[in-house]
Amino acid sequence: MDLFKDKVVWITGASSGIGEALLYRFVNLGARVVASSNQPEGLLRVKSNCGDRSSMVHIVPLDLADSDGFEKTAGQMVSEMGKIDYLINLGGVSQRATILETPLWLDRRIMEINYFGTIALSKAVLPHMIKNGGGHILATSSISGRFGFPLRSAYSASKQALHGFFETLHIENSRFNIRASVIIPGRVKTNISVNALTATGSEHGKLDPGQAKGITPEKAAQKIVKGIRRNRREILVGGSELLMLYIRKFFPSLFFNIAGKIKPE
Repeated sequence: MDLFKDKVVWITGASSGIGEALLYRFVNLGARVVASSNQPEGLLRVKSNCGDRSSMVHIVPLDLADSDGFEKTAGQMVSEMGKIDYLINLGGVSQRATILETPLWLDRRIMEINYFGTIALSKAVLPHMIKNGGGHILATSSISGRFGFPLRSAYSASKQALHGFFETLHIENSRFNIRASVIIPGRVKTNISVNALTATGSEHGKLDPGQAKGITPEKAAQKIVKGIRRNRREILVGGSELLMLYIRKFFPSLFFNIAGKIKPE
């Protein structure tokens, strides 16, 4: 029997990109999926795409910027689904603005969605997983969650914060059979740059050249599922750009030299 057969997997950001690709993969592996996003129409489309397996998808619209009701929502999901075995936090928003031009309210908004929204849902689900005897919670960072990058100051900060939280979550709760992992994508061909926020809070509205050359969401989903199977604490997803992680770690001076020459996009 497959590891994910009859498991319940809750995915945020499930209406497009990596989240959508992961939903299809888990459904095909026999899991029941709770699909969340702030785009209800997209969730309905994704559910419909599952065809005769659409009954395995349970839609729960969720806005990570408004986390006040997450505990209630988590309780309802456990009541309806019986349990939550995996929580995969994929929802979030990127940024395309320099520090000088980014107003503080925008820093706060990005942090609210990427960090506080993610940990709020994780905190809401965690007690139910412990009561059920275990579970696996994953957060989505970025390679720029490991180092700074032009036009991504708030985004980078929000993603770096997730590493500290989820490493602590794993250390504190491993005795309850709780696992925590961080997904670290590089370039994946999704709409993350299209939906990124500019200095005014409006959408960037275009696909960055680097993003366009990224791996497909389907390939990313394949790597993530493989990482979950192997119980990886960090799951690297991408292509040659992931080398920057090792350059930053082992050759910091070289990293800053390279980063300083990067043309912002």
